[in-house]
Amino acid sequence: MRTWFITQALLALVACGGQEIYVEVEGGPDTTQRFGTPNRILAYIDGKKLTMEGASIPSHPNGIFENLNSGQATQCYHKVQMMPQANRITINTQTGTLNGAPNVGDVGSCDRSSRAADLSFDSTAVLIENVRDNGACFDFTVTFPGFGQEGRGSIDAEGTTMVLELYFKDRAQGHRCAAGEVGADTVTAAGAPFDGDARQTYAITE
Repeated sequence: MRTWFITQALLALVACGGQEIYVEVEGGPDTTQRFGTPNRILAYIDGKKLTMEGASIPSHPNGIFENLNSGQATQCYHKVQMMPQANRITINTQTGTLNGAPNVGDVGSCDRSSRAADLSFDSTAVLIENVRDNGACFDFTVTFPGFGQEGRGSIDAEGTTMVLELYFKDRAQGHRCAAGEVGADTVTAAGAPFDGDARQTYAITE
């Protein structure tokens, strides 16, 4: 019979059916949170598919009204799929059809059911910071060649859904977890209170 004396143990990691279960060891800090650190969130979503479509698309993706013709930055979507891998993200976007807004600055109607074009973007960096409450809120920043997205996010305890409240880089303030939870009324954009919904909801699948 062998006996181990654990004095400063922090974590026991148990493998069960391919899932990692974090078990707190007496005398150590609380390490039971499955999504309690940036590395745990990044490791969990690595190699998975994150899909947003239909009612999961917000009215203001990246802080821009989906019905507004914003030129190359127009945010009318049919479907968006993110594929994280090795701390990078590939985004495959199927745009929707923006009707009744032929010129930049015009406001029309985004038809999410109609697929107009396919776009793809590969990030150069992904950063998750300031995680709290088992992933209930974390700061999220992703950088692409020529543009970036930043904001705050959350992942549910079961690991089935991630919500990302994102804005184009340097276009918003009060959009981090220090200001409030995901979707909190704390954001200003272009010097005015932001009154839209920028919460992108993604289903997480293998």
